[in-house]
Amino acid sequence: MNRTIIDQLEDTPIVAAIKDDNGLEKCLTSSSQVVFVLYGDICNIGGIVKRLKDHGKTVMVHLDLVEGLEAKSVSVKFLKENTLLDGIISTKIAVIKAAKKQGLATVMRFFALDSMSLEGIKKLVEPDLIDFIEILPGVAPKIIGKLVAEIDIPLIAGGLIADKEDVIGVLQSGAIAISTTNQKVWEM
Repeated sequence: MNRTIIDQLEDTPIVAAIKDDNGLEKCLTSSSQVVFVLYGDICNIGGIVKRLKDHGKTVMVHLDLVEGLEAKSVSVKFLKENTLLDGIISTKIAVIKAAKKQGLATVMRFFALDSMSLEGIKKLVEPDLIDFIEILPGVAPKIIGKLVAEIDIPLIAGGLIADKEDVIGVLQSGAIAISTTNQKVWEM
């Protein structure tokens, strides 16, 4: 478990999730300490991560969304050796395993679409591999509370969080943080 990231999320529970260069620019001056990079390609990901690190951010890259990289262990190794990232986000357990072997923090992203997907989440969770789980959409406090009670891994809620009421509801349900591309929420 990465205690430093947990401390950062407890201090500032809003994760700036960036999906383009505009988000990157705005994120640099946000109070978010942890940033989820949800875009980029094999040519520019190193520069994106460096800009964030130069501004003191903890950087988690969603490998599945980096153009030109496949969800394979060699891509994790490439990112580890060619960027300053702190961790990997993925929906693929093989990528999470590879990231853990490289000493990176791990965020396993799940989509909670129905009761079957919730049961699948419980079966896939491996506390020795996964530092955090991210549940999308994040606007279901009742479901988040249930997962927090059943899974012993810090939970981050993401997706569709639009206002202070959403943030408060999710955090009160037991999520350690929320991730959002909504720049207005970054400064709440």
